[in-house]
Amino acid sequence: MTSSLPTKTPLVAVDTLVFTILQNKLVVLLAQIGGGPYREKWALPGGLVQQKESLDDAVERVLHEKAGVNDIYLEQLYTFGDPARDKRGRSISVAYYALVNNEHCSPKKTDYNVDISWYPVSKLPELAFDHKKIIQCGVERLQNKLGYSNIAYALLPKEFTLTELQTIYEAILGRELDKRNFRKKIQATGLVKGIGKKRHQGVSRPAQLFVFAERKPRIIDVL
Repeated sequence: MTSSLPTKTPLVAVDTLVFTILQNKLVVLLAQIGGGPYREKWALPGGLVQQKESLDDAVERVLHEKAGVNDIYLEQLYTFGDPARDKRGRSISVAYYALVNNEHCSPKKTDYNVDISWYPVSKLPELAFDHKKIIQCGVERLQNKLGYSNIAYALLPKEFTLTELQTIYEAILGRELDKRNFRKKIQATGLVKGIGKKRHQGVSRPAQLFVFAERKPRIIDVL
């Protein structure tokens, strides 16, 4: 008995959740669609996987073309394959999430995406496809991973204050953290280390500067 692929197979796409922190809020990069059945709705930056591309290569291409970023924290999230997820036809999306310092991100418009902008995850515009579900899944993964890894490093500059670090955690978790307990826990883990420098900001007391002990993914009990 021989077997063959069906004449109509699902298209495979990659969609990217690019997260950063702006004005103390967790935001995600969204692109506005210029035409077709989803005209004027917003969507995650994404694209179809090309014949000779791996999934990782495809998502790196999309991030470069639409977000203007390279060599950032990137992780596969989940595969979304509801048959009704795309009005235009059967498609499967492999979603990834990326963490960036917004200063290193240069979003770009395309012929298909007539606008591109950051939106707070708590206040999203009307979304195309199943992208609301994908974003919710991504936020949950990020919140959970924050508690057992050092991935916050991807959202901060090389040197930072503990207040800036705490702001990252609070923005992602959506709640305030006790300042004293947070600092005690962070320093006890060895996640960060002081560099003997301080930052002067106005008339407030100079704040000590820290760096991450490692700027690469690491499993560690943080919260």
